[in-house]
Amino acid sequence: MSANTNITDQARRKKILMIAANPAISTVNQLPVGFWWSELTHPYWAFTEAGYEVEIRSPDGGALVADTWSDPEDSSGYSAYDILSLGFKKSPQHRALLEQTQSIEHVDPTAFDAVFLVGGQSPMFTFRRNQTLQRLVADFFEGGKVTALVCHATCLLLETKLRSGELLVRGRTWTGFSNAEEQFADNFVGQRIQPFWIEEEARKLEQTNFVIDQVFRPFAVRDGLLVTGQQQHSGAVTAQLVIDALGR
Repeated sequence: MSANTNITDQARRKKILMIAANPAISTVNQLPVGFWWSELTHPYWAFTEAGYEVEIRSPDGGALVADTWSDPEDSSGYSAYDILSLGFKKSPQHRALLEQTQSIEHVDPTAFDAVFLVGGQSPMFTFRRNQTLQRLVADFFEGGKVTALVCHATCLLLETKLRSGELLVRGRTWTGFSNAEEQFADNFVGQRIQPFWIEEEARKLEQTNFVIDQVFRPFAVRDGLLVTGQQQHSGAVTAQLVIDALGR
């Protein structure tokens, strides 16, 4: 293969911007919160397997920290099945992608084919009311780019507005973490976890169609450029809808 062919192939590679939440402290139970491993690693694997280039950033930049229960090595064993995340953790090359992320400042949406927002518990405290992140996501969407969010990252859509002043989700079908899943999680740990519930808030919005599937079953929805996934088991199917929209 010639050098010119290599350059041509590289120029044609699709590029995805993945945005994961910075670590924070829950205002509900004062515990540390972060991104969810499988919602980052499973889409990352799908995108790279499709031949895409992936860049991982965070709103503020810096080192990323995962939610404890999403860690396949956590003593709870909650995510012990997640060998993809375990492999990502154990790979120095991949782990380095999370150790010093760049912020979303100066991101040019025209340099990417799609944006993918990773969920976890931190987005419920750091994505909500984050106008900089809202504006960036709206810019991707209005720039004709595939715009994807999974699980609790979809809380951003409760407030993200287009330049017209209308909510991005107005007249669109989307999904996110359900009330039933929140109730299950609260019952499992024996206390309230989240400051609000996405489904509950979404159903207060006018002229939008929020849909859910069965509890903790992989589920994602594509409505034009907007792609959303319901919860932590939906990362791969959400990524696949992005791939379907972009092609290889």
